[in-house]
Amino acid sequence: MHAWSRRNFVKTTAAAGLALPAAPALAATDRGAAAERVAGPIPGSRSDDDPLGIRGQFPVTEELAYLNTASTGPAPLPVREALVAYADEKMTYRDPGSRRRAVDRARSRFASLFGADEDEIAFLFNTSDGENVVANGIDWRPGDNVVIDELHFVTAFVVYRELEKREGVELRIIPPREGRAHPEDYDAYTDDRTRLISVAWVSNRNGFRHDLPTLAEIAHARGGYLFADGIQAFGTFPTNLHAEGVDFACGNGYKWLHADFGCSILYARREHHDWMQPDRFGHAQVAETLPEHQYRLRTDARKFEHGSLALGPVAAMDAALGFIGEVGLERIAEHTHALAGELREGAAGLGMKLFTPPANPSPIVSFYHGMDPQELSDALNAEGVRFTYQEGGELLRAAVAMFNNRDDVDRLLGGIAARV
Repeated sequence: MHAWSRRNFVKTTAAAGLALPAAPALAATDRGAAAERVAGPIPGSRSDDDPLGIRGQFPVTEELAYLNTASTGPAPLPVREALVAYADEKMTYRDPGSRRRAVDRARSRFASLFGADEDEIAFLFNTSDGENVVANGIDWRPGDNVVIDELHFVTAFVVYRELEKREGVELRIIPPREGRAHPEDYDAYTDDRTRLISVAWVSNRNGFRHDLPTLAEIAHARGGYLFADGIQAFGTFPTNLHAEGVDFACGNGYKWLHADFGCSILYARREHHDWMQPDRFGHAQVAETLPEHQYRLRTDARKFEHGSLALGPVAAMDAALGFIGEVGLERIAEHTHALAGELREGAAGLGMKLFTPPANPSPIVSFYHGMDPQELSDALNAEGVRFTYQEGGELLRAAVAMFNNRDDVDRLLGGIAARV
């Protein structure tokens, strides 16, 4: 089925749909050991149906062509095991130290995977926390400006519109051209009063991926900073945050990291730790207790961890980062970006109007389908295809994750082809 003419294939198989290969049944686990071990894929044979040899680690593949990781990434078995182990420990209280060890491992694993130092990493609750921490940490003056583009996530618009009202800051919004936010437009929109450029590193709307080093150069030349919302980026390609030049980046764990809600990671470059102040305070920031209820607070990125962490989601993050490290970010990117390219090609061949630009190095593909959204949704859901609508149902967004294969993509394209 893999040396094929896509147009002929989708037209001849659309009505019947394609069956997914069965994944191994959920195995029993040693829950007590799950929280401590290095999470990794169970070795499996690699094939065209399972290029990375990990589909058996994702039970969602047993029933669904799940192309919706840009919304919520399904948990693999090691993450489930870590959550169960956390719940069991909390129930029995046999090893409460395991909670702190999971925090330390997750911090170390993220720093190692994404090219940061451990003292530059803070755990927050969600990605919006990170944008707020950065926005509230800058000493704004009336007449300063922040520059974003229309491919950003809605949180950015809310945060900086409120900043306009409160601080007299100007929000400058760059319109996309052909599905991209171009560096030359950022250069034109910035000046010596630009304090911050904020971008969705990979856009949730169409998967467009920014070139951060170029944007960092533009921001720094004007004396400003660069913030990247990394929730659609972390886990989809190898990167080194130091080399990217970004000043701040934040992303939650429940999408491409395949962890859980309630644990996001903020990267704050070390050179900004001295001047940047937290926007809230609490017991977790205390580095030393002094007489008379005085305190010396942390001075590294952990200064932004003001209270107790969500330790269950942190345990999931720890296991998820271990799993991704074993699979390999290079392998994940090679597989998913190529498969997303096939999806773009197939959608274009069916006459869809693409919103995702060509040769875009991300696993997200968006296009305008031109059909009745409810009818198309019902038909694709009946075939076991999961995806997301945007723009009132006009825009279809599909996301290709590490566990997806060509059969998953063909189920989506086949359902569309039957209605073209």
